[in-house]
Amino acid sequence: MPETPVATSGAAAGSGAASASGAASASGAAIRLENLTKQYAGNPYPSVDNVTMEIRAGETVVFVGPSGGGKTTLLKMINRLIEPTSGRIRIDGEDVTDMDPVKLRRKIGYAIQSSGLFPHMTVAQNIALVPKMVGWSKSRVQDRVEEMLDLVGLDPGQFRGRYPRQLSGGQQQRVGVARALAADPPVLLMDEPFGAVDPITRDHLQDELIRLQHELHKTIVFVTHDFDEAIKLGDRIAVLRDRSHIAQFDTPEAILTNPADDFVSGFVGAGAALKRLNLTRVRDVEIADFPTVTVDDPLQDIFDKLRDSQGNELLLLDRHRRPYKWLRRGDLSRAKGSLARAGTLVHDTVTRDATLRDALEAVLIDNGGRVAVTGRRGEYTGVVDMATLMNSVQEMLEADRLEAAEHRSAGGLPEEGLEHPFVRDAGGPEGPA
Repeated sequence: MPETPVATSGAAAGSGAASASGAASASGAAIRLENLTKQYAGNPYPSVDNVTMEIRAGETVVFVGPSGGGKTTLLKMINRLIEPTSGRIRIDGEDVTDMDPVKLRRKIGYAIQSSGLFPHMTVAQNIALVPKMVGWSKSRVQDRVEEMLDLVGLDPGQFRGRYPRQLSGGQQQRVGVARALAADPPVLLMDEPFGAVDPITRDHLQDELIRLQHELHKTIVFVTHDFDEAIKLGDRIAVLRDRSHIAQFDTPEAILTNPADDFVSGFVGAGAALKRLNLTRVRDVEIADFPTVTVDDPLQDIFDKLRDSQGNELLLLDRHRRPYKWLRRGDLSRAKGSLARAGTLVHDTVTRDATLRDALEAVLIDNGGRVAVTGRRGEYTGVVDMATLMNSVQEMLEADRLEAAEHRSAGGLPEEGLEHPFVRDAGGPEGPA
């Protein structure tokens, strides 16, 4: 069987980091790349040229740059799927450059595009692979499989026995992440893991990763060509030129408001003010309550609740308390004793970890002026409406205008012209450019 690069830490293998075994989960590890270079034979230029970088323990760092620029090569040198020509790799201070690469990969989780699951193995067998390799007991492995499926929002009873071909693309990616985390590695490498799924599924997978990181605090290094995805996921973003030369390595806020040069500005692109919405989560704004009923409520009770409510609408929840339909008074008058034909199906929801941009898009598509917010199992937790979103946008833009004005007064920007690309998008005292 070929060696899989998903893996665990030595601490996990020895003392047990899984909560199923009663121990605390392993936290992230610091990574230092020192003058890392990859030169392929016959190529006059290195694919990765003398890269030095510090990645802090527990943070998510995103590599973004042009195709063919060396992002994936740089990522794969961290777990030595690609061996560096020169330079050093240190993880939590330990030089792993000369370590047995198989043992190293068992300390580093790895998730790729299209999940990389073994098709002849069930979901449970895929997730259990590395814990078995490092010698976990059968009962502990079984507990970990259950825990991992629950962690990524898949019902263990429903999914553990399925094969990858029986899963949707989004489900496969969730299992891929579960497998990468199964043996509790401190470091997780992700190479465009959501690039092969549809945009809606991709948004949900991004939200799921954000939620997982809030719980697990791993060190995540993530490769993408999508700058919006980088803004949404990254604590810091490394914008890489050809040969992985670092054009700018900073927080999303700093890159949006103060790109280092024209190359970085090209990645930021137009609409920086809108991209700013990717930096604020739904959990950071007011999530309002909304009158709800369930499919099991008597029809007369639904009539009475809608008549007594201040608004003109109810949210109908299914038996699992997931948003199902929006009901208006006129819908109920046509129900004729049944809810089957009444109301409008809920087409989109957002989680607390979704960005304000996700929420705004959902509100605009739905045209009802609101979007339902759900928990990890899809259960209803509240709504966010257009007024809340617009107030948040205005507050962010005002804060950015004040920051830009302070920067200009300190000599950071010219007084005339508002040449900074973010200020142009946000609109300064002379209006948008």
